[in-house]
Amino acid sequence: MKVQSPLEVYNYLPGTNCKECGEETCMAFASKLIDRSKSLDLCKEILDDSYKEEYEKLKEMLSPEIKEIIIGIGDKAVHVGGEDVLYRHQLTFYNQPPFAYDVTDVMDEKEITERVNFVSNYKKFYVGSFLRLDMIAIRSVSDDPKKFAECVKKVKDLTELPLILMSFNPDVLEAGLEVVKDKRPLVYAANEDNWQKVAELIDKYKVPVVLFSPDLDKLASLAKTFVEMGMNELILDPGTYPSGKQLMSTFERFIKLRRSAIKDGNKDVAFPIIGIPAIASLVSKGKDELEQAISESILTILETIKYGDLLVFHNIAPYVILPAIHLRFNIYTDPRSPVRVEPGLFEMGTPDENSPLFLTTNFALTYFTVKSDLESNNINSYLLVVDSDGICVEASVAGGQLNPGKIKEAIEATKAKEKIKHNTLVLPGLAARLSGSTEDETGMKVLVGPTDSGRIAKWMEDHWQTKA
Repeated sequence: MKVQSPLEVYNYLPGTNCKECGEETCMAFASKLIDRSKSLDLCKEILDDSYKEEYEKLKEMLSPEIKEIIIGIGDKAVHVGGEDVLYRHQLTFYNQPPFAYDVTDVMDEKEITERVNFVSNYKKFYVGSFLRLDMIAIRSVSDDPKKFAECVKKVKDLTELPLILMSFNPDVLEAGLEVVKDKRPLVYAANEDNWQKVAELIDKYKVPVVLFSPDLDKLASLAKTFVEMGMNELILDPGTYPSGKQLMSTFERFIKLRRSAIKDGNKDVAFPIIGIPAIASLVSKGKDELEQAISESILTILETIKYGDLLVFHNIAPYVILPAIHLRFNIYTDPRSPVRVEPGLFEMGTPDENSPLFLTTNFALTYFTVKSDLESNNINSYLLVVDSDGICVEASVAGGQLNPGKIKEAIEATKAKEKIKHNTLVLPGLAARLSGSTEDETGMKVLVGPTDSGRIAKWMEDHWQTKA
């Protein structure tokens, strides 16, 4: 990273501690700028002309190592690249790779419609979030500009998702661009044979472009040439190959590009990387469907883990999509901040004044596990979710994030006592050590539930019936 400490940033800030940015001091604001939790434009003083030199310097210092590219328009636009580190534990990864799924200009209208609608409407609930698919890649198989333009128009009419126009034929690309030039599509791709004509298109339509070459020296040269011509919205494709030594070379090229950009500071290749796992299915036509899916999944895992900033898929089988979106979610979740839900009091089913009041923390996985176990066993109850900074029960008890004081605050804030007449709180078994002090703090009777919420139904039979 270019910036290593808040002091480096602070030296360019006004230093007046005006608090307009929402922080108490300029030093605190500098820390937020480094971890990208706040933007430089929040400092009103530095936007003044008298600080123009400092502002420009800070913009340069704080810009990500890998250029961020925006594809599409409006709420559906995707941000590609914008990363600062090689390993997420060093800071975090910021922009999860958009997943694009392909259609071709030789598919019939029914197949195009079905695939586009599937991708556009896909969502999977996972740990408190809906995981979705992001883009449509339109591939020219016919190499016919007219057919390609017709296909692009069909897709445009079906979805608001960002588009990738895929062909090495500049005439085909231009035909597609004419249809969606107002949608800011990504053009794929310029190579050592067609780069001059593609560059003319990019200059004319002002859209981002993919540069392709498995030769990293040639790829860097292409990127440098485009930048010198004033076009720097670039995405690099070092080639995706699905098997054998070619698979290993794919892996190596992705790593070399990212290391060269971040570790060595090579600006010629400091751009996002696109991977094409779809190639595994496309080159193995006639093979067993499961074999194709496994091959595409292997490439997906490889390119998601090792620096693919945008991936293009072909196979839409659930057993290909689900592992991919779960892996992406987990890798691009900030390791410094646990996945959490909002604290509060929640009704499970249709509870009444005799229903039990359970407690858990706001770590998302814990909350949704307990919620699922209560609902699947038809246990009408109240669930008090305490803010534990997104940490699970056992760890938050050990670390003090879950304590009797916080439990009391949560009960009072949610008015939980007013919902029940038995004045009893059920603590999770892993928080048993807090039972006595919680009774003293809250004035409630405390029962200790099971350590595993999957055993709540049996616990209810043994303990709550007598309580009720």
